[in-house]
Amino acid sequence: MGCCSVTQRNTGTDEVGPDEIELLEINNAGLWSLSESRLQISTRNGTDEGPHRCPSVRRLKQEEPDPVSVRNKTKHNHSQLVLWGRTKKELHHMLYTHPIREWEGQAPHTYGDIIHSSSVYLHSGYTKAMSERYLVLFSFHLLILALDSANHEFIYEGILPLSAIEVHLISQQDPNSPHMFEISGPMVDSKIFICNSAAEKNAWMENIEERRYKSLRQQLSPSHSTLSYLVPCDENWKKEELKRYLLRSPILQWEGTPIQHMGYPKYLSLVHISNIHAQGPQERLLVLFPFDLLILSLDCHHVRVKYEGRLPLKSIKARERSALPGRLEFELTGELMEPLLVSCIYPEDYQSWIFQLQQPDKVADSLPHHNLPPLIPKKRRS
Repeated sequence: MGCCSVTQRNTGTDEVGPDEIELLEINNAGLWSLSESRLQISTRNGTDEGPHRCPSVRRLKQEEPDPVSVRNKTKHNHSQLVLWGRTKKELHHMLYTHPIREWEGQAPHTYGDIIHSSSVYLHSGYTKAMSERYLVLFSFHLLILALDSANHEFIYEGILPLSAIEVHLISQQDPNSPHMFEISGPMVDSKIFICNSAAEKNAWMENIEERRYKSLRQQLSPSHSTLSYLVPCDENWKKEELKRYLLRSPILQWEGTPIQHMGYPKYLSLVHISNIHAQGPQERLLVLFPFDLLILSLDCHHVRVKYEGRLPLKSIKARERSALPGRLEFELTGELMEPLLVSCIYPEDYQSWIFQLQQPDKVADSLPHHNLPPLIPKKRRS
């Protein structure tokens, strides 16, 4: 989980490789940058203050806090023991430098500085049980960790892009009731967290809303977008990185089951799709899951992903349209859909899609059932 420095390249995206993708970092302006990277172990100030009214997204506080008071409060808060006999500063250092069990995707330090973190309880709406979690807020992501208190280890449970979630205060009439807030979104299951105090609850509400507002307002340029480095996905390492990117990044106008519940993608590629109503071929990203074929679109700068639909694999068939050189086309048909003409860019993509989608018909029931030979009785002693 360490990070080695590389020489920064300014010659375009063609020379960016998988090692450089691991060094994509978020700078203080909220942009992804490819840089000569050293491990940055630092925390944001002014997040553990007393209770405040949670601001709306449209009305964030514009006043700058007094730097002296912020430093004093931060120093005091970071000197207190938080978990496993460690201070918050020591826990942040641990997150950056120690392996996290079952971790997936980029190393934690690539998500930038830690804005806020604390121990909370996850409330189950079904069993009403509560289990301890550790939440970590980065510039544009919220990390959820389970705890192995016996071994003093963190266990990865997921990382959510702030632009794809909403945070709601769960009001309670009784002043002695738990201090709760809820996280929800079209691509995530609703989660209710219980804080130890009203001040901690308000701190989470304010910090998440502020960072979410900045992430929604931030206009990414192609030179700073992770997605632009991975598209076109003309190499295997780009395909693998793009699979992980889609599972943890917001997808506009998402509908239905969260993408994390669809399984791990088996294959993906850029194609051009046309039908009888389309003016011409449209660029689409096809993503094959174990039971569905997901159709996504990208904006012209390749920085945003939009949901276009999904097709159950059991209801569609792929048929080759032409075997002529240079025409890598196949047709997707189904009983409840109009035929779609899919044109691939690379021959290997065409061959892979045909292999994946042309599933043989089920002939198990048509095969004759051979009876087993009769059992020979054992001889009995006379």
